[in-house]
Amino acid sequence: MSLEYILEDYPKSAKLDNGLEVELRPLNAGDEELIGELYLSVPEHERAFIKHRLTDRSIFHEWCENIDYEANLPLLTISEGRAIAEGTLHQRQGGWKCHIGLISVLTHPDFRGIGLSKILIDSLVDCARHAGLAKLEAEFNGERDIAIREFADIGFSELVRLPDYVRDIHRDDHDYVLMGMDIATDEDYAPAL
Repeated sequence: MSLEYILEDYPKSAKLDNGLEVELRPLNAGDEELIGELYLSVPEHERAFIKHRLTDRSIFHEWCENIDYEANLPLLTISEGRAIAEGTLHQRQGGWKCHIGLISVLTHPDFRGIGLSKILIDSLVDCARHAGLAKLEAEFNGERDIAIREFADIGFSELVRLPDYVRDIHRDDHDYVLMGMDIATDEDYAPAL
């Protein structure tokens, strides 16, 4: 399940729906400030659903110090020297779900609705194929209608919706939505059994 081959293709450039040119590349050790600024740009009501306490900026240092692309492959989208989106392919290193990856995406509020999430998700799906994964998942709180629709447009479908199942950092209950997608893996990239 090596990603070395696909990572040779980065950085990549892409053009968004509004004509903006961006660069996609993996997170590296020098990106602590870039990733921190991106996450802190997210409005407070949306931060309530992020699984990490962003007020502790040491989390960004930890992410950049302990990069393991085989476990978590974070891709940054850069425009004019700043990170405007981040998407991560999370992989399990063993066990009964090792063939299933999890994708998460975060987009800067000023850059939503211009095709940025689609480019990131498509790139992560491609990485998942090269990693030999067979399925992908994405998790949401029920209020994330736009994100749910974007993932559906790419081929994810709703697997389960559990009412009032998850809590945000303010301890308010929300629906939990799990989406999934089967991916065709080129047999050259499939893991040996």
